[in-house]
Amino acid sequence: MTKVDEPEPLEPVAPGDAELRRAAEAEAERAAAVVANAQTLREYVHVVYVRIRSGDSGVLPVVGGLLLISILFQSLNSNFLSAGNLVNLLIQGAVYMLLAMGEVFALLLGEIDLSIGFVSGIGGVVTAELVKQSTGWPWWGAILAGLLVCAVIGVVQGTIITRIGLPSFVVTLAGLLGFQGVMLLILGPGGSLPINDKIINDFASGNLTPAASWIVMVAIVAVVGTRMWVQESRRRSTGLMAPPASVTAIKVAATAAAGVVIVLICNTNRGRIVPINGVPWVVLIVLGVLAAWTFLLGRTKFGRYVYAIGGNAEAARRAGINLARIRTLCFMLASFTAGIAGIVYASRLRSVSTALDGGTLVLYAVAAAVIGGASLFGGRGRASHAVLGGIVIAAIDNGMSLQSYSAAAKDVVTAIVLLVAVTIDALARRDAAR
Repeated sequence: MTKVDEPEPLEPVAPGDAELRRAAEAEAERAAAVVANAQTLREYVHVVYVRIRSGDSGVLPVVGGLLLISILFQSLNSNFLSAGNLVNLLIQGAVYMLLAMGEVFALLLGEIDLSIGFVSGIGGVVTAELVKQSTGWPWWGAILAGLLVCAVIGVVQGTIITRIGLPSFVVTLAGLLGFQGVMLLILGPGGSLPINDKIINDFASGNLTPAASWIVMVAIVAVVGTRMWVQESRRRSTGLMAPPASVTAIKVAATAAAGVVIVLICNTNRGRIVPINGVPWVVLIVLGVLAAWTFLLGRTKFGRYVYAIGGNAEAARRAGINLARIRTLCFMLASFTAGIAGIVYASRLRSVSTALDGGTLVLYAVAAAVIGGASLFGGRGRASHAVLGGIVIAAIDNGMSLQSYSAAAKDVVTAIVLLVAVTIDALARRDAAR
């Protein structure tokens, strides 16, 4: 028999609400019974339905929104869902996805990091300075130095926030302004620094060969599918709550189908003069960061502490969690991830310049994380939410560019989508509390 946690006692209610209380208790008992005995696909679907009704809609809103956006822009321009445009969308959205994954670490705490846009610029500038011919650093050494600088920035900001007690909004806003100035000082009067290293430039513009794309896809699906099957089978065998084997099989099949679709799209020739095909390197970079942060947040003690602090900081402190250390590490990881995004951004442009709009980038990062499902109130969010939100932001930007809409129109539409996402989050929390 599957083990389930004992339901928490309901809060005392007024005598006039006795019928509502009995109904709520009955519904809770039915939901618990269904969860405990969900051994078939039909029963599992009912469990999902009960959770959605209680306000836990998961990623359904963002997936539905992305579907509507795709249908809308495809109806306006038949090139939107073409292979070339979809791959271009993934490359453009990689920076948003990476920045949003960094922002998730701050949002999980109920905090915010406004500096990551220009921190990403610092990572790109340091890498470009060290890799140029006069300096002569190897590409990997320049990248490690750029990421180390970003991590140190995160530690300094996190220490100020946690040890001195200043609001994260103020500290990171100061970082936004200060690091913009640092970029201007480093780049000097020229305002631009080209990157001539082929390996770094290939991060955003290089592609795997079609054959290598299939090999990598099969390897990724095999690892993810095997891990998913073994993990959920182990939970079922030990009596813990886990989906039925049929649901696990559907998840594995869906992962494989998604991989096949992505490779088929990327292996389509996107060049007009010279053949261009294969999965872009930047897609693998995003997937690598996604896998690392998903494991860190979902399978480690550090991740459990982060969610505990975001859910109830005082309870986490009384449980013995070192709040200052965990919060500082989160700001460090946010800046570190921003550094990766900055290097990818510089790779796509093959240079870094003072034209970097870090303010817009950080706003898009926050918007992507929230649109994807992370909560501004802390305690809820995943790296995958940031990736989904980044795709939505990139789709809006890309689709409106195909229609030759102005930058003002893009900002207005993105603002509306963000407002809708925050409204859904607030309503879901209210329904869950009710």
